[in-house]
Amino acid sequence: MSKRDGKKNLRGRAGRMQGGRGSGRASQGQVRLWGRHAVEAALKNPARRHRKLWATREGIASLDGELPADFPVEYADGADLARLVARDAPHQGLVLECEPLEDVHLSEILDEDPDGLLLVLDQVTDPHNVGAILRSAAAFGAAAIVTQDRHAPPEGGVVGKSASGALEVVPWVRVVNLARALEEMAEAGYWRIGLAGEAQATLGEALPTGKVALVLGAEGEGMRHNITAHCDALARLPISDAMESLNVSNAAAIALYAVATR
Repeated sequence: MSKRDGKKNLRGRAGRMQGGRGSGRASQGQVRLWGRHAVEAALKNPARRHRKLWATREGIASLDGELPADFPVEYADGADLARLVARDAPHQGLVLECEPLEDVHLSEILDEDPDGLLLVLDQVTDPHNVGAILRSAAAFGAAAIVTQDRHAPPEGGVVGKSASGALEVVPWVRVVNLARALEEMAEAGYWRIGLAGEAQATLGEALPTGKVALVLGAEGEGMRHNITAHCDALARLPISDAMESLNVSNAAAIALYAVATR
């Protein structure tokens, strides 16, 4: 869809200021997103059900496209919008409340992924890191990221802002048992490579030609032993001895590049 075509779908007659401020938190079961890229991507995502948009007039004007005439918008100033988001979050004049995306099952991705590139995160809990990883996953064509439901951040504004729109693009599979999910990947023909600084082989040396699932652990602790045991190979990034390790989101971006250019 061209930008010209997109203009028909986003910006238009915004709502009227209805008086009063927001509650400062999302309604029960809802997701609150902020920032131009995150909000614009959510508005363009047909799978996302929207509830309400709070915005400055400048924020509305920054959107690429037009909102439907009856879209629920409440104009507010920047200070009021700041009360709706995380502390000191850069909302850029746009705060959207919407419903969470529908769950994505691993079997759907395994059945539909022709290129075979998955990113598995073992207890990466920082929403900034997960958002940045989603952004890199979108940039390098990963089919999905896979996390354990209990040890990953919730879908929300911090992830969405850090993902810069990728939250709406890259499927996020949340599983109960990450080890079992890795077994399912193996059964579907994936070669599972865990990134570990102590590995002998570099990632370039360990990469096969077929389907790949890259596995990354949390900063500091790395992958859990059970997850390491479910990898077909361990590999390291060839970084200088001057640095012990990289931030997990940076490591993910480099690893995704390596797979994309093998």
